Amino acid sequence: MNEIDVRLKARRFVTEANAGEIPTMPAYAALADTRIRSESLGCGESGNTMRHPTKGTYIITVNHDESDERKRFTICHEIGHIVLGLPSHHDCSMWAGVKRHPNEMACDWFASELLMPQGAFEKHVPSGEPSASVIEKLGKVFGASFPATASRYASLVAFPCGYAFMSGADVVYAMLNVAFRKKGMRIVNQCTIPHGSVAQRLRASKSRGSDTDQISQEVWLLNCDSGYDLSELSRHNSDFDETISLLWCAEEDMPRGEVDRFNRRVDEESGLEELDGNISWEKNGPRIRR
Repeated sequence: MNEIDVRLKARRFVTEANAGEIPTMPAYAALADTRIRSESLGCGESGNTMRHPTKGTYIITVNHDESDERKRFTICHEIGHIVLGLPSHHDCSMWAGVKRHPNEMACDWFASELLMPQGAFEKHVPSGEPSASVIEKLGKVFGASFPATASRYASLVAFPCGYAFMSGADVVYAMLNVAFRKKGMRIVNQCTIPHGSVAQRLRASKSRGSDTDQISQEVWLLNCDSGYDLSELSRHNSDFDETISLLWCAEEDMPRGEVDRFNRRVDEESGLEELDGNISWEKNGPRIRR
């Protein structure tokens, strides 16, 4: 199940639940035929779901000792397991390093749609560049954590923006929004935190806080042009050794031209290749022209 399918199913669920602009969890639970309870769970366990053996209904248990923001996300995540029909593969850590199971990733996507519905979220996004205060204010409105809000922000704003989540020294999850992807740009993923990034500098300080700076695009981005800057807002939580980064740039700092259906850059100046009477195809490397 790919990300687009998951998000479309989540948006249909949001519409059907009619949970309000700032969603209420009971409305979601009712639609999923689920009861929510809270109790102290083991260290690192945010929640779980059990099905009643005779009634067929579900019980979602959230960790009483976690924050309200985390509980809300957990409820939406567990509803994702129910609606998508995906078995749980929970580890002791939310992210479990670079090997997080696809089912868990899918339910995280589902949860972000329920917790911060697209239309309502976009209405609350202020104009201008992102900042720690902007993300904090949006998170307060929707009852979402800073990392969850930052990820949602990056995916929905119109200007080129990306997001990275790091556990320890590893980049666990990273994404670029449509504005970046349509230029054929990609982001480093499932590797160590890039040298020269704000995230690396902030984590090395072993403090809890945020920092923003400009760096070379080549620190984080692949398939970019040399000599252009990228803004990076990073926040590190030393208690859990977790770091997140928001990455963005201006449209004029993007590569010129678009990409074709093979994700190859199309230069606006050169245009299409001149016809020479020979037909060639390229797939997994060049082929000999006949």
